[in-house]
Amino acid sequence: MMSRNNESSPFKRKLNKPMIFTRLPGLFLVSCVITFGCSHQPGSHDGTHLNQDNAGAMESVHNDRRAFKLSPSAEKIHRSVMREHLEAIHEIVSALAEGNFSKAEHITMTQLGFAKHREAMRRQQPEAFSPIYHDLAMAHHEAAEELAHAMPSHDLKEILPHLERTLLACVACHQAFEL
Repeated sequence: MMSRNNESSPFKRKLNKPMIFTRLPGLFLVSCVITFGCSHQPGSHDGTHLNQDNAGAMESVHNDRRAFKLSPSAEKIHRSVMREHLEAIHEIVSALAEGNFSKAEHITMTQLGFAKHREAMRRQQPEAFSPIYHDLAMAHHEAAEELAHAMPSHDLKEILPHLERTLLACVACHQAFEL
């Protein structure tokens, strides 16, 4: 019979990862919050859910975000692009957690940088976007390009501030607009 002291518990194992890797899941969580800010249902951000009994609550909810009016097909494409951005952030964070800087750089350049902007504009209707939205999108893609250029350093102290600026560009846009 095994004594309790000899039993191996998965909760007692010591992780030998640098502390920065323990914070990367938090960055992913932030990126999830950003994306759901674009796709949440009106009223759900304040704990209420829109139904027959509280439909009037929407009138009392203060929201400074601009409506992003698109045709149903354009809205579907735009939401798809936003989900692709979120998936790219997840893949970048995962690659960084694995120490795979070249993979993180490639994903950043192809899925968040100006190459992604050009591809998204071919799929979407850029004439429907306001100049403010366009400026925010360009700031996001520029921040992503700078993030990609930091990857070859393999230095998380250099890379993470660029990742934070890229996420901040996402947050700025999602705070300004809603679908």
